[in-house]
Amino acid sequence: MAAVRIVIPDDSPPVISGTPALERIRASAETIVHTSPPDSEDDLIRRLRDAHTVVNIRGYCKFTARVLESAHGALRHLAIWGTGTDNVDLAAARRLGIVVSNTPNTATDAIAEHCLALLLAVARRLPHLDATVKRGEWERGMLFQCLGKTLGIIGTGAIGTRFAELGRVIGMRVIAWTLHPDPAKARHGGFAYTPTLEALLEEADVVSLHLRSSPETRGLLGAAQFARMRPGSIFINTARGDIVDEAALAQALRAGKLGGAGIDVFLKEPITNDAPLLGCDTAVLTPHTAGTTPEALVNGLNLCAENVTRFLAEGKVVHRVV
Repeated sequence: MAAVRIVIPDDSPPVISGTPALERIRASAETIVHTSPPDSEDDLIRRLRDAHTVVNIRGYCKFTARVLESAHGALRHLAIWGTGTDNVDLAAARRLGIVVSNTPNTATDAIAEHCLALLLAVARRLPHLDATVKRGEWERGMLFQCLGKTLGIIGTGAIGTRFAELGRVIGMRVIAWTLHPDPAKARHGGFAYTPTLEALLEEADVVSLHLRSSPETRGLLGAAQFARMRPGSIFINTARGDIVDEAALAQALRAGKLGGAGIDVFLKEPITNDAPLLGCDTAVLTPHTAGTTPEALVNGLNLCAENVTRFLAEGKVVHRVV
């Protein structure tokens, strides 16, 4: 019987390299770690050759049907570090009998805190005011106060629900809309669901996006939706870039329809020089880093290692997507 091989095709920039989680994985089977991105789909296919288990660190690796079919035969388990699986053709994985696991809820607190940081940075114009003071200027003006305002949460999974809690702590009224509402969660979390997404957009002073990328959600928020939002309102996105029409958001910001935006995720990552949001002075942008705290990284890597080692030992994973 051939030896089991584990391949990490995409630890760039390094996340798992040099960690106890990687040492745990190495102890279970031969492990190959690539610390540069694959330069093409064919290069990714070459890296996955003879892999029983693949550990996916970065979303730029796309596990298309072609990639999975090329690896089929040896490949039994694709272990995702992180929650998102939009870089994986899940239907192909299911058809080929490849187990896909992920590590949900390991960065919930970190991402919710980042949402709050983005909200306050936009509301209080912190990056702009910091820059003016450092230039020797003394620019003052009216700022946005969160107390008493309405926070609208789109998507009430773990992160959305946690940010709803933080919003309530700073004195905001919280409403929510999601594809699959949970009345018990709303009662426990102290928020109310709106009947439609449009109702939320029209009522909220701050809108924060927390949906997963899926065929149902891609492109969900565009020009029509931003037009419904209240004048001067704030938009926050730490979910996925492809849910939002970035050009439409940028237009709403430049036109003064929205008061500002805090964005951690983009359609193209790393962000390109022609990205529409780069020209928006009222947007605070961060490089998809909301979940990168030491605590969140350790939690996620340890759960990923647990998925890998448990599957090798028992044929089971802690959290199975497919």
